[in-house]
Formats: sequence, structure tokens, C-alpha cells
Amino acid sequence: MAQVVATAASSAQTVRVAARAGATARVVARAPFFTGAKLQAAARAAAPAARQQTRTMALFGGSAATKGSLYDFTVKGIDGQDINMSKFKGKVLLIINVASACGFTPQYTEMTELYNKYSRQGLEVLAFPCNQFGAQEPGSNSEIKSFAERKGFKGPMFAKSDVNGPNALPLFDYLKSQQGGLLTSDLKWNFTKFLVDREGKVVNRYGSTTTPLAIENDIKALL
Repeated sequence: MAQVVATAASSAQTVRVAARAGATARVVARAPFFTGAKLQAAARAAAPAARQQTRTMALFGGSAATKGSLYDFTVKGIDGQDINMSKFKGKVLLIINVASACGFTPQYTEMTELYNKYSRQGLEVLAFPCNQFGAQEPGSNSEIKSFAERKGFKGPMFAKSDVNGPNALPLFDYLKSQQGGLLTSDLKWNFTKFLVDREGKVVNRYGSTTTPLAIENDIKALL
């Protein structure tokens, strides 16, 4: 009986710690935009909470990525078919959450340019539509596919899905666990980019304002 009580108390303490960690991270995430020393201080304050939250989520089966490799994941293609990421073994990947009605949507043009230029050398540009940011991807999968085709994009496309929150694709939880963001690991907006080398290592993450052609040299170094 004593052992049961001790176990329950330990579990309750873990939940309380997780709640405090999550609350701290949310407070920092809602804080005004900081620069310089204030930004560094805010990042240091958020880091322990984020680490504790990730450990606790993993303990209780939350959305923290648990698989050991990018190639362990299966995702839905834009036409509804299952696609195992192992299909892309040995390729350099540029993974992007896209939207059709965003101020960054013109980046489709540069995505197409990179894909056309380097696909024969082993580059794949993977487009994951997402409607979480400003509801800027409201269409159906077929409408999204038609839009991308009109833009000239011929790279692999996937079904519309979440990239943050409890319903996020496990693949994106994994990407975020490998390359975290500013203050929190969540994606901040459409057209966030993850660069993956031929061994499946997530080597870099770029924000929305970094255009595909701006990272061309980083891509070439991996080909």
C-alpha cells in the first residue's frame, strides 16, 4: 500500500512539473518581440521548461517524437496514398509547409527552380500544405494540387495536415525535435523549411523569410 501511495505521489508531482513547464513556455511564447539581451534572457528562461515539457510528453505518450529516424515515418500523399519516408533514403530533402494564399506563396517559383535544377543530382523538395497559419490553405487536397501544378511545381506533395499542436504530423514533431526554433520549437508560419542530408540528418531549419534560393549553396554542399 505504501508503495502504491508513493507511486501516485510521484506521478502527481510529475504532472505538476509538466504543467509548470508548459505554462512557462506559453508565457514566454506570448511575450512581446524581444531583441538583443532581452531575447537571449527570454530564450534561457524558456529552455528548461521546454526540455522538461518534452521529457514529460515523451513519458506520457504525448507528441514528442519517439521514432529514431526520419525514414521511420509514413505520411499521406496529396492523392491519399500512404508514402513511407524511406522512399527518400539517399536523397537531400528540402521539406516545406506550404500555403496557397500566403504572402510567401511566390516562393513556389523558387521551390520549382531548385527542384528542376537539382532533382537529377538527388534533391527532393517536399511540400506539406497546412492551414494552421492565418487559414491560408483552405482548399481541398485536389485544389491544392491543381494550384501547385499551375505554379509549375512538380515535386512530391502531401495531404493537408497540421504541423503544430496535438494533431501535428509525427514527422513534423520529429523535425522540430531535431531542429528547434526561437523560444519554442513550433513552426511560426507558412514556408518554414527543413534541410535533410542524404543520411536523414536534419541539418538546418530556415524561417519563412528565407527564400529557397537563399539556401541554394547549403543544398549544393549536401549533393
